[in-house]
Amino acid sequence: MTAPPAPLVGLPACAREIGIHPFHIVGDKYMRAVADAAGCLPAALPAFGGALDLGGVLERFDGLLFTGSPSNVEPARYDGPPSEDGTLHDPERDATTLPLIRAAIDGGVPILCICRGFQELNVALGGSLHQQVHLVGGLLDHRSDQSLPRDAQYGPVHDISLAVGGLLASLWPAPEVAVNSLHGQGIERLAPPLEVEAVAPDGLIEAVRVRDAPALALGVQWHPEWKVTEDPFSMAIFGAFGDAVRARAARRG
Repeated sequence: MTAPPAPLVGLPACAREIGIHPFHIVGDKYMRAVADAAGCLPAALPAFGGALDLGGVLERFDGLLFTGSPSNVEPARYDGPPSEDGTLHDPERDATTLPLIRAAIDGGVPILCICRGFQELNVALGGSLHQQVHLVGGLLDHRSDQSLPRDAQYGPVHDISLAVGGLLASLWPAPEVAVNSLHGQGIERLAPPLEVEAVAPDGLIEAVRVRDAPALALGVQWHPEWKVTEDPFSMAIFGAFGDAVRARAARRG
């Protein structure tokens, strides 16, 4: 008997100009993590904003992964103060991902949100962001050391404490686990529909899930996609996402 095709997971792209030409791009590490760790087929979604047919996306895809990015969510999206000069924004991505996150949750489409995607999840549901975590009293500097080689930048930096009874706690045998840290922004005000899944040693929120969502809706601030097959905790996260995607595919026949 022929095996069923792998479920399709959409990854909303970033809008970028490379040279003089515009592109829609998705990082290789996210694509490979969806394929290698979640067992699904990844496909890039263009950052078309309001021109993207949300209903069509939800009809065709069994899951969505919202990736990290060098850009930040525009602060006007959460009534924040103007960004520091030189901050990279991607308004086309904001206009695509924020309504898509809300539609996916309402439609029971499993979502996994990483780094910028984690911040998008909080903003899409009514939360706000610290634009520069390292300048907030009492919080650590969560940025990566850009002088280090890439592998060292993605190495474990600090532990996170997993919420008792949470989804992540169900995936890991210990109350704490070490993760990497490569972000400048972070959650300031938690969106009302979100439950905290993990916190950093300084109390900064590191993972959330959508309370009472009809399908898996998880966000993490770190980067589990990095060399995912070499990290058991990362494999557990992508495994749970893949299981949720396959369950939706099975329900849809």
